[in-house]
Amino acid sequence: MKRTLRNPVKISDSLQKQLNSYALAASAAGVGMLGLAQPAEGKIVYTPAHQVILRGGHFALDLNHDGITDFEIIQRSGCTTGGCSAALYVSGGHSRGNYVEGLRELFNFAYALKSQQRIDSTKPFMGFAMYYRFQGRGCSGSWVDVKNRYLGLRFIIKGATHFGWARLNVNCNPGSKKIGLLTGYAYETIANKAIISGKTKGPDVITLEPGLGVLGAGSVGRSEK
Repeated sequence: MKRTLRNPVKISDSLQKQLNSYALAASAAGVGMLGLAQPAEGKIVYTPAHQVILRGGHFALDLNHDGITDFEIIQRSGCTTGGCSAALYVSGGHSRGNYVEGLRELFNFAYALKSQQRIDSTKPFMGFAMYYRFQGRGCSGSWVDVKNRYLGLRFIIKGATHFGWARLNVNCNPGSKKIGLLTGYAYETIANKAIISGKTKGPDVITLEPGLGVLGAGSVGRSEK
């Protein structure tokens, strides 16, 4: 059977331009979808908080909300025949590989970092450190009556080292009921990548809801809002 050849349909210039535009848009959309399919880049996960550390209190800090305590913040006070003393501690635990930035001096004081400080593997870390120590009539340490200072933190997630920070206010008054206030914390999701203390904004920052941060922190002991 002999086929009848049809005459080709001539497309107007305006229609051809529209078709070209649709083709470009579809192509761009395809590239965008491919980009979304690529592995996600690392992020800083930041959690706002308002956790009061009371005299004699204890707080378990879970930086990445996996249900595992990464650091413990502990306040201890007591009196003996030699006088009264008080201290605020932070513990990560050598067995778990979690450490606090600071130096092993007389009382192993943790650094009270300012904002915009780099926290990475080049810094000294300890498994157990004090914020301050009170004995007799005075306080000692870099955390005496400070606001918005940062703990540099190094901890383990599934066998890999990650860096983070915790922001606190500290009151060195052993007679006060409220000793410290945790106002936020963060960690870097890429293993061995440095984090900047206090960084809470930018395209590489994910902010969790404050409510989730408090629940995810796994607080124990006494707390007060």
